[in-house]
Amino acid sequence: MPSSVMPTPKRADGHTSPAAVSTTGLRKSYGDKTVLDGVDLHIPAGSVFALLGPNGAGKTTVVKILSTLITADGGQARVAGHDIAASPEGVRAAIGVTGQFSAVDGLITGEENMLLMADLHHLSRSGGRRVAAELLERFDLVEAAKKPASTYSGGMKRRLDIAMTLVGDPRIIFLDEPTTGLDPRSRHNMWQIIRELVTDGVTVFLTTQYLEEADQLADRIAVLNNGRIAAEGTAEELKRLIPGGHVRLRFSDPAAYRNATLALREVTRDDEALSLQISSDGSQRELRSLLDRLDSAGIEADELTVHTPDLDDVFFALTGGTDTDQPKETAR
Repeated sequence: MPSSVMPTPKRADGHTSPAAVSTTGLRKSYGDKTVLDGVDLHIPAGSVFALLGPNGAGKTTVVKILSTLITADGGQARVAGHDIAASPEGVRAAIGVTGQFSAVDGLITGEENMLLMADLHHLSRSGGRRVAAELLERFDLVEAAKKPASTYSGGMKRRLDIAMTLVGDPRIIFLDEPTTGLDPRSRHNMWQIIRELVTDGVTVFLTTQYLEEADQLADRIAVLNNGRIAAEGTAEELKRLIPGGHVRLRFSDPAAYRNATLALREVTRDDEALSLQISSDGSQRELRSLLDRLDSAGIEADELTVHTPDLDDVFFALTGGTDTDQPKETAR
C-alpha cells in the first residue's frame, strides 16, 4: 500500500489553520534503532488528533518529545507557539500529559492528589482548594474524594488522572492511550470527557490502540509506521485510501434483478439472494451515477447499502498487519 499524506487543513479563507502542535522532520534513534524518521505533523487548535500505529511504532516517543520529557535527535517542533528546544518551559506551562499508566498516588485520597497537583502548580491554598473542588465535581468524584485512591476503580483513577492534569488549565493535553485497560462503559465515559474538553477549546493529542476510539473522537488521524507517517487525514479520507468499498443492491423481484444485471457493468452477482455488488468508493458522485443508470433503465432496487473500508482495514493495509497485539475493534 503506497504512502499517502493528506494536505494540511485550511480555513475558508485558504490559509493554513493555526497549529497547536506542529513538527517538521522529527527524528529519534536509540542506538542503531531508528524510532522516528522524519515525522511531520500539523494539529489545529481546538481539535482532537489521534496518532495510531503498531506497538513499538514510536507513538509514546512522539508524546515524550512534544512534552519535553526527552529531546529529539533532529527536526523541529512547536507546541502552543513555543519551540520545544528553545523554550521548553513555555511548552510545559501550556500542556498537560496523561500517560498510559496512572500518575495517581493510591496511598492518599483523591482530594489530596488534587491538592498536591495544585501545590506543584504554585496555586494559593484557597485557589488550589477551589480548583480541586470544581474538578472533582466535574469528573463525578465528589463522593470518593475523601477515600484513598487505591480504592478507586480503573475508570475512576483515569478520571482523577485527567482531573489532575487539568489543574494547571492546559490548552493542549497529551493523552497517551488513556483508555487502555478500561471496560467499555468507562471507555465511553472517557470519550465524553474528551469531547467536553474540546468543546472548552482544549486541543487533545491522543494516542490509542483502539481504532474505534480514533474513529469516534478524532478530527484527524495519522498512522505511524516504521518511523514515518504513512497517511494522515480524517477518518473518512483514510478509509477512501483502501480498496474494497462497494455498493450492494438487493431486489425482491427476479425480473428487476435480471434487468439490473444487464444494465450495470462489472457487478458481482448473488443469484440466490438476488443481490448485486458494485465496486464504489461510496462518494456522492458515484452513487448518483449508479442511481441515474438504474433510473434510465426503469429499475428500482428494494435496498441499497454502501460498504466502505473501516479503520481496521486502513491500519492493516498501511502497517502490513505487523502488530499481532493490535485489537481489531471499530464501530460498525
